[in-house]
Amino acid sequence: MKKILLIIVCLSLFAFQSCNESSKNPTQVSEIELISPQQVYEAIYGEDSVQIVDVRTSEEFSDSHLKGAQNICVTNNDFKEKIKTLDKEKPVYLYCKMGGRSARAAKILKKMGFKKVYDMEGGITSWKDKNLMVE
Repeated sequence: MKKILLIIVCLSLFAFQSCNESSKNPTQVSEIELISPQQVYEAIYGEDSVQIVDVRTSEEFSDSHLKGAQNICVTNNDFKEKIKTLDKEKPVYLYCKMGGRSARAAKILKKMGFKKVYDMEGGITSWKDKNLMVE
């Protein structure tokens, strides 16, 4: 009987902790939106001023990048300092090669107070697979 009671208490605590973890910061997840290359394309070519950031290295950026993108490498020590030059009130579109570094950068931007952050799914690799234009 004691074992059953102990199991019930442990399961209850585990369930409560799981719920608590998911509710700690529900807005952070919802404010970083994973969007398709097509949606980024429409934003770049449909709006006058778009904040688009390529978070890859300068070598990768010079090889090819999206129209109007600025290069701020997420793995550089000065990433947070350089990202401060962006307008926190305007949407920011992020991309990298395949999506890993841009996801990391998106979390940093949210912690820094950026209101709307878009992360391009699949990075520039997916962009090129869809035969969208690069510079």
